[in-house]
Amino acid sequence: MSFRLSRRKFLTTTATVTATAGAASAMGGFFMPSISRAADRPMITHGVQSGDVTANSACIWGRADRASRMITEIATTENFSRSVRIPHVDVLPERDFAGKLALNDLPAGQDVFYKIHFENLDDGRASSEPAIGHFRTAPAAKRNIRFGWSGDTAGQGWGIDEDRGGMKTYATITRHNPDFFIHSGDTIYADGPFAAEAKMPDGDIWKNITTEDTGKVAETIAEFRGNYKYNMLDKNVREFNRLIPVYYQWDDHEVTNNWYPGEMLRDDRYTEKSVSLLAARANRAFREMLPITEHASEPGRVYRKVSYGPSLDIFFLDMRTYRGANDANNSPEPNDKTVFLGREQIEWLKRSLLNSNATWKVIASDMPIGMVVGDGDNFENLANGDGAPAGREFDIVELLRFIKSARILNTVWLTADVHYTAAHYYDPNKAQFQDFEPFWEFVSGPLHAGTFGPNAMDNTFGPQVMFTKHPTKEQGINLPPSFGLQFFGLVDIDAENEQFRVSLRDVADEELYTVTLDPVYS
Repeated sequence: MSFRLSRRKFLTTTATVTATAGAASAMGGFFMPSISRAADRPMITHGVQSGDVTANSACIWGRADRASRMITEIATTENFSRSVRIPHVDVLPERDFAGKLALNDLPAGQDVFYKIHFENLDDGRASSEPAIGHFRTAPAAKRNIRFGWSGDTAGQGWGIDEDRGGMKTYATITRHNPDFFIHSGDTIYADGPFAAEAKMPDGDIWKNITTEDTGKVAETIAEFRGNYKYNMLDKNVREFNRLIPVYYQWDDHEVTNNWYPGEMLRDDRYTEKSVSLLAARANRAFREMLPITEHASEPGRVYRKVSYGPSLDIFFLDMRTYRGANDANNSPEPNDKTVFLGREQIEWLKRSLLNSNATWKVIASDMPIGMVVGDGDNFENLANGDGAPAGREFDIVELLRFIKSARILNTVWLTADVHYTAAHYYDPNKAQFQDFEPFWEFVSGPLHAGTFGPNAMDNTFGPQVMFTKHPTKEQGINLPPSFGLQFFGLVDIDAENEQFRVSLRDVADEELYTVTLDPVYS
């Protein structure tokens, strides 16, 4: 559901809402219905979330334990002394009792607090306890901006071990109070069931919270939804979601490992072998369980642009939905088999970059450009090893050549996927294909999953590894989160000089690597 609210009304409304509250003034002007029988009261099951925030819009989310009415109030102060009540949303079994609301016509550069509760459809006096969330709309003028990014949540069987503090990287990020966060994909691991216990490389035992929906690979919509609900059982994730708006991408594990459209599985764990059918169910769960704005022209579309003030535009890619089959990836010229981003997405990205007036253009990619990622004897990523461009690399050739010829300045790529952190500088002077301007790519992750690496680098576009941190040979691979190799990145854009400072950090909040990029204006 979408709701429009005038800036004037939002900033000046006081009496109409607070007068209705009467004796409930202790709740910050929020009207709390009288509470009847406890058994009739809905419950908020998995916290609240916000996402896809722009200068004048946002998407908020909540879920109840039964069919009920989602009641929302928004304000510019945490005590809700000036607040507006939003038309309700009914949450029903068809969407697993999840409610999502698009807010429009919000004021730019404003802290917004929202309060959600659920009322029993049969008895409006039976109400849940309220939950309060927060987001900050994008600025209209230049100001300091801080945001984070990473990917890979609850992978390789490493789920929520409450004795080890749960998903602690989320708590570390929350303490930085970023304006927003980019989740670069692998938001769940639908193909990675959780056992009650998992043996770690040091012989200790990891103890997972387990649920019915995450006890097997996800095939039904309910099982895909269950993976999202599993992550929200973690207290760190719920608090992060409550306070920080997120822009979500997806990659492969939202469906199954290394998937592509049209694939037929040979995995005995699956009774449903059609990946396209699994992907359709997964996409629906992805949109129902996360605060993602719907695109009327293409329901389910993941790629999109967000403008975040004069200093920053973000272009979110989808390297999964439009690709051809994973193969040897060595065609000497573009053809139907080399498709990676898809023609419509490429043309959208070129138009969007060309029309961008922001100083910095961040391309949020769910996979790195220059790292080789295999899929058995085939290739999962676009990189295919050293040499001249071939196969899927032609999509990047087209984009990089366009960025240079159109004089699009200050592009930076942010990504995750490979379960370690790195900084790459792409230098045309050291590349096989050289018709592009140099640029940076920063890699982070995992948020909470097994740690791997390093991947081989492909010299086609000349990536220079400026920094990397990953497990040592002695440590091995698939290290659990308790080993401390969980990573995220922070970006700070200075309002005055518009410098772009990148900080790669770990779960303990140690700054591992930093670089400051100066903007180019002409």
